Amino acid sequence: MNRKKALVIGSGFAGLSAAINLADKGFSVTILEKNNSIGGRARQFTESGFTFDMGPSWYWMPDVFESFFNRFGKSVSDYYELIRLDPSYQVIYEGGQAMPIPAKMDALKKLFDSLEEGAGDRLEAFLRQAAYKYEVGINQLVYKPGRSLKEFASLKLLFDVVRMDVFQSMARHVRKYFKHPKLVQLMEFPVLFLGALPQNTPALYSLMNYADMALGTWYPKGGMYKIVEALGSLASELGVEIKTDYEVTSIVSHGQKITHVETNKGNFQADVVVAGADYHHVDTQLLNDSTRNYSDKYWDKRVLAPSSLLYYVGLDKKLEGLLHHNLFFDTDFSPHAHHIYTNPQWPEKPLFYASVTSKTDETVAPEGCENLFLLIPVAPGLQDTDTIREHYFELILKRMEDYCGQTLAEHIVYKRSFAHTDFVNDYHSFKGNAYGLANTLRQTAILKPALKNKHLKNLYYTGQLTVPGPGVPPSLISGIVVANEVAKDFS
Repeated sequence: MNRKKALVIGSGFAGLSAAINLADKGFSVTILEKNNSIGGRARQFTESGFTFDMGPSWYWMPDVFESFFNRFGKSVSDYYELIRLDPSYQVIYEGGQAMPIPAKMDALKKLFDSLEEGAGDRLEAFLRQAAYKYEVGINQLVYKPGRSLKEFASLKLLFDVVRMDVFQSMARHVRKYFKHPKLVQLMEFPVLFLGALPQNTPALYSLMNYADMALGTWYPKGGMYKIVEALGSLASELGVEIKTDYEVTSIVSHGQKITHVETNKGNFQADVVVAGADYHHVDTQLLNDSTRNYSDKYWDKRVLAPSSLLYYVGLDKKLEGLLHHNLFFDTDFSPHAHHIYTNPQWPEKPLFYASVTSKTDETVAPEGCENLFLLIPVAPGLQDTDTIREHYFELILKRMEDYCGQTLAEHIVYKRSFAHTDFVNDYHSFKGNAYGLANTLRQTAILKPALKNKHLKNLYYTGQLTVPGPGVPPSLISGIVVANEVAKDFS
């Protein structure tokens, strides 16, 4: 029996997931990856004895990863060692006040009570409701392909949608439970991963607080790339052929079907194509005008999640006062966040995030050294220059030096930056965004860009610009969802 051939464009989390699930369903699968290694935004590089994850650095929702590998008779522990971080992370406020976030719930409740009387019990109530949202949201809603309103037609699901505060903002929901500014900031922090302001994000996403505070923050020893290696290993085991340095230059069609895919190294034919590359790039650059899903006007109206200004830094000394994950809220970040979404410009006093993986993992830096990953969330679509990058590096380095009480500049033995231009060059990222579309109400479920092409019967999309949305676990789920739809349509 001839197996149907599937081409997957891109080897990020969604592309790898789609390929694995299609292979498991009997398809003969080939991945075409533009870059020289798999992983997409989650690539890794080694330099001067330091190992840097290039993108995602937070391991949340461990159950989603476990569930994924369980589908194929595997377990996370077959591929990498997970370490639960305690404290999960710390928030650094103005004046250098640090607030470590305990992993254990009793300690976390005490922390809340120390800031606001009765806040510990209210946290418990908040997380009980968030747990329900997580159960329904992560185990049901995110697996909906978003192809029809009928998917949400059951009375129970409609009841669930209402009960899950889809029509209330996260900002309002949080303030019903907490008043202290530090607690409000802390509870709103996880939605920054979703790419929109709390006042524009549905309260459904308090499920992220459950993921944060109940399920915990974890770290795969060796770095987040261990997940990519695990997916690559599983894909190969299932017979997926992975071709790196193969950039797709055109998707050629006749009538309602793709005839072949052109790359820099030749043409490929397949029965079905799943695009895990940047959706906007595929839609506007790889297809002809008659087979595009959306117009330029449509894309220009999308609310994008932020981009990132990133620095990978190797230090020849140890850092004082920092944990594995550190959020620098040592300035009033509300104007910064506002500008990201409403008036895109370079911020004057940015919030930033510092990850020091060498605090947990001795394999990622030489002995006595520190591996430092810095991230400033910034608006997409900005022009970035070496001068701008250096300005912001000096700015946040000074804030770190003030907090740590150490000089750092002369101890830098390696530094690399990555921003809008790199996101465009490496990933064809729309406006240089890092996280896809913002999870606003008007960009949720069936209101996201569709996972199926409207004109071509054998073209599908996966990844952070379609359902279910941005983030590593949603990207894994996106691959599952699209593979199910392909199998259904081609059975």
